[in-house]
Amino acid sequence: MLQVNNLSLQFGKRILFEDVNLKFFGDSCYGLIGANGAGKSTFLKILSGEVNPTGGNVSMEPGKRMAVLQQDHAKYNDFQVLDTVMMGHRKLYDIMKEKDALYAKPDFSEEDGMKASELEEQFAEMDGWNAESDAAALLSGLGIDEAFHYRQVSDLDGSQKVRVLLAQALFGNPDVLILDEPTNDLDLKTITWLEDFLLNFKNTVIVVSHDRHFLDTVCTHTADIDFRKIRLYSGNYSFWYHSSQLAQRQRAAANKKAEEKRKELQEFIQRFSANASKSKQATSRKKLLDKINLEDMPNSSRKYPAIIFEQGREAGDQILEVEGLTAKNDEGEYLFKDLSFKINRGDKVAFLSDNSLAISALFEIINGNRQAESGSFNYGQTITTAYLPSAHQHFFDTKDNLIDWLRQYSENKDEVYVRGFLGKMLFTGEEVLKSASVLSGGEKMRCMLSRMMLQEANFLTLDEPTNHLDLESIQALNNSLRDFKGTVLFTSHDHTFTQTIANRIIEFSPSGHLDKLMEYDDYIQDAKIQQQRESLQAVSV
Repeated sequence: MLQVNNLSLQFGKRILFEDVNLKFFGDSCYGLIGANGAGKSTFLKILSGEVNPTGGNVSMEPGKRMAVLQQDHAKYNDFQVLDTVMMGHRKLYDIMKEKDALYAKPDFSEEDGMKASELEEQFAEMDGWNAESDAAALLSGLGIDEAFHYRQVSDLDGSQKVRVLLAQALFGNPDVLILDEPTNDLDLKTITWLEDFLLNFKNTVIVVSHDRHFLDTVCTHTADIDFRKIRLYSGNYSFWYHSSQLAQRQRAAANKKAEEKRKELQEFIQRFSANASKSKQATSRKKLLDKINLEDMPNSSRKYPAIIFEQGREAGDQILEVEGLTAKNDEGEYLFKDLSFKINRGDKVAFLSDNSLAISALFEIINGNRQAESGSFNYGQTITTAYLPSAHQHFFDTKDNLIDWLRQYSENKDEVYVRGFLGKMLFTGEEVLKSASVLSGGEKMRCMLSRMMLQEANFLTLDEPTNHLDLESIQALNNSLRDFKGTVLFTSHDHTFTQTIANRIIEFSPSGHLDKLMEYDDYIQDAKIQQQRESLQAVSV
């Protein structure tokens, strides 16, 4: 059991949370959520002992072991991959190394033999003889080929290093497992493997993630950082979200009803307090008024941007036809070849590919930013387009403040009008005067969404739009695209985002493509389609 006692964290005058008392125990998985800057990652660091709280303490049951997903990807560059994983159980690893060092001594003594015997006993109790095979199984499950197991970590790319560190955290059956964004840089197959692993994990997990499908799949509880508190709720993220929205509506309705009653009583008191025949009733009403408890809606740190895509004009029946498009990368290798499809009115199409650069190339071509090797595409005459590219840093290479930055994309140059769109995306007050060049990744994405909203297009193309966004912004964007009446083409690694928006899936590789009018979950769970997908991915041009 991990216990948090009267915990507080404060930076200067800013209080992130205070007087927090929690217990994490059993084979439960706790999803830690909160607005950007609420202190999620810092709270995990307090639990692991990496950061000291302002007040209070954290205690773990004696004899229990905690494992943490490391965030420093270069920390183990000088170590072998398999050793790095086994370092996740440091005591076992140290015993193994001490034992090996003893046996390697040229002057192995009787005393050394007795010490080695003690170490062997401890090693066996920790299931040390299976350590290497267990570590290898974790690596393979996370997509690290056996050929890399005895290589240096420095030989791996960034995505592979993330997987090795994740294997390290999972290794050795820790009693408490702390994971900060464990699905970053993982593909669907590996995320599914991790979900299955955690579902079968019999100890305590505390996780931060922006992947709602992952949280919904693995979490039994939700820990919400808000109102300077951390409160525990039973259920996964979606259960918490719908419950919190319902509670907010009920509270608002109750406040509205109480306010209406208060006004009614105040009017009666004002009208009849001077009237002798009505004075008793007025006094009675005043006592009733004093009893009404109008609960103020507390200001939450959690804010949802108002993402609203409106169509300046409705689209006709001719939307987009793509004929025989072909594109290559800089090395002359095919990204896709002879790709053809027709987009129909109201389609919301999720594009899939093993190579994300192929999807980006397709989106760049149909938005006029890149030339295809061959083929053509044609929009209907009524179509107006808006495009959100995944690579959009160049839009912010400017010293313009946010008002001037957004104004350049608006036909209406009025400052109040432009401020309104920035306000919908949570840029208020003096924030709109800061330079566009200093924005964070999430802020830049919200600015790009503001730019799209201004265009009032009936055809939207979005390349990984959930990147850098917090859960609140992802949820708002998800709801907006789901309700949008026009046409949407998009790609995203967010499972829930794809499942709840797309009514059609197009997956392609250099060898061909699949085009299915169905939802994402049905697509990835259909056995026949999976055979077709494997064939599509296996054949190279």
